[in-house]
Amino acid sequence: MNQIQRGVLALCMLASGGAFAADAVSLTIDAAKPGAVINKDVYGQFAEHLGTGIYEGLWVGPKSKIPNTKGWRNDVVGALKNIHVPLVRWPGGCFADEYHWRDGIGAREKRPVKVNTNWGGVDESNAVGTHEFFDLVEMLGADAYVNGNLGTGSAQEMSEWVEYMTSDSKSTLANMRRKNGHDKPFKVAYFAVGNEAWGCGGNMSPQYYSDVYKQVETFLRAPKQYRPKIIASGGNDNDVTWSEVLSKEVKKQTDGISFHYYTIPTGKWEVKGASTGFQENEWISTLANTLRMESHIQKNSAAMDKNDPEKKLGLFVDEWGTWYDVEKGTNPGFLFQQNTLRDAVVAALNFNIFHAHAERVRMTNIAQMVNVLQSMIITDKDKMLLTPTYYAYQMYVPFQGATSLPVTLKDNPDYSAGGFKVPEISASAARGTDGKLYLALVNTNPNKDADVALNIPGQSIKSVKGNVLTSSAMDTHNTFQSPNAIKPAPFSAAAGADGKLTVKIPAKAVIVVAVE
Repeated sequence: MNQIQRGVLALCMLASGGAFAADAVSLTIDAAKPGAVINKDVYGQFAEHLGTGIYEGLWVGPKSKIPNTKGWRNDVVGALKNIHVPLVRWPGGCFADEYHWRDGIGAREKRPVKVNTNWGGVDESNAVGTHEFFDLVEMLGADAYVNGNLGTGSAQEMSEWVEYMTSDSKSTLANMRRKNGHDKPFKVAYFAVGNEAWGCGGNMSPQYYSDVYKQVETFLRAPKQYRPKIIASGGNDNDVTWSEVLSKEVKKQTDGISFHYYTIPTGKWEVKGASTGFQENEWISTLANTLRMESHIQKNSAAMDKNDPEKKLGLFVDEWGTWYDVEKGTNPGFLFQQNTLRDAVVAALNFNIFHAHAERVRMTNIAQMVNVLQSMIITDKDKMLLTPTYYAYQMYVPFQGATSLPVTLKDNPDYSAGGFKVPEISASAARGTDGKLYLALVNTNPNKDADVALNIPGQSIKSVKGNVLTSSAMDTHNTFQSPNAIKPAPFSAAAGADGKLTVKIPAKAVIVVAVE
């Protein structure tokens, strides 16, 4: 344990309850009014054929000296299982609209080599295809989200892929799947018709896309017990037009509409900002920009409510996360960036937002799982390390499938710097599937601790116990030289003799605790 970790652990162990501090933020949990269930898929992941996100990061092939099962790295798969990955989206992203599924089946040595024109112009061996992907999700115990090719594909190609994956008949395609090693149909939880149709997926208008979507969806036939939920490709950022048009035009043909939003420190795609070595002005600008997710969800939900007041459609935020300038010396098309405490705080803030909108937001997929953008894991040949974002996911596992509970914050000051301001405390509460009440807290202020006074009407609070993630530096991150520079530490606090409990949250920290 290094000096920073010892200091953080000491601070956490000093957390105490007792009488409410005079300047404490008041937090009330209304446990008697349960809200929507937080779908486990809100904690979904994304694995695209991009950089070393799949090849090297996840897949090394069955002949590799790196320990693997069916070609998938044992260390990475084991780590992902520990955060209970519920869902994986594949093969893209922009890559999906140039991916032809027949290139990825059959003997690997006979598969065609293509060029990944979206990401770095490198060779795509097609070593990872449909069967390999399902090997991965089966090892993870996760559901499969398959993204169809609308950009360069066709209704026929997607129809035949769905038949290949899901048919229990004796059709030529079903028998081809059996010949390639999988007798029973694959379980496809979701199938998307295209990706970012407004941009890399075809530069379409929402009106045009809705007509094409309806045509394609008509031919996505599967046995009832194997039919996936179908997703329409929606909008991004401030554009709610896609949600407005699609919720009206394809309501009867879809289970949900996707939405994409990336957090950029500068707000400018040309120069996004660095992943490390940043100053406080970029710490707060990043948090302010990520909190825009709240208004984006509210606006898209309002647009969908006009045509779907029953909320039968889901809003699937199937790409989100931080996007910085790539690390110097790396391939710009590989989108590799370091992952710091700031990214963990960003993740937790978004989790709390998703929980608050659990009735409409039923799936999200952070970009991406390994080695790309805001990843869970970073690899270098046979080495692997876990990122702060990984630990945020690990801490929030109890919220998967939990029932959201209303949270009210009072006397919550703004943290201000560099012309930006954000609420100092973010909170979320839920009743877990184990019956326990869980509370997540984020202190956005990197300079000072915060006191939060807990109150649950009609219920006494004895203690809270869980974990905290924090460090002395805003950009603390793990490296292969120091793989444990930042990781969760135990956290607990007990009520005082008066029955009141105040939680002292360290500066720039994420806390998840069970309330007893």
